[in-house]
Amino acid sequence: MTLKKLLAAFLFIISFNICFSQEVVIKNDKVLLDGKQILKAEKINVAQYSFFTMKNDDEILMYRYMDNETPVYQDDDYFILNFLSEKTKVESKDFTKIANFMNSRKGMEKLIKWLLKERVITAEGDLNPDRVQVFKDKYDENITERTLR
Repeated sequence: MTLKKLLAAFLFIISFNICFSQEVVIKNDKVLLDGKQILKAEKINVAQYSFFTMKNDDEILMYRYMDNETPVYQDDDYFILNFLSEKTKVESKDFTKIANFMNSRKGMEKLIKWLLKERVITAEGDLNPDRVQVFKDKYDENITERTLR
């Protein structure tokens, strides 16, 4: 009897996660959340993406990958999230949140999911200024300022 209860609880938890998970897709320069467009995306190159609002086409977020001028040595690589409308920059070496082997579009989809989960971006595609600051406090490693050049 306990096995049946355990199995039922497990299936309930899995179905809960499946029903309430948000699907983010970038397709044709559109960021879609559960099929509804919330942002516009522009791939500048493999290492840089920009995201724009739907309302007034303002650039609100720019992602940039930095190899720290050492393309062969990858231990010093990091990424920059520049929240332009909030004048806030976040630099981090933690690629686990966005890494996707050789597919920058999938990596950007993971980035948007992460920002939605942290409530930095709302379901309507707006930046939440309070959550941008919390996000910076949690994840910013301030790499540029502590790097000798």
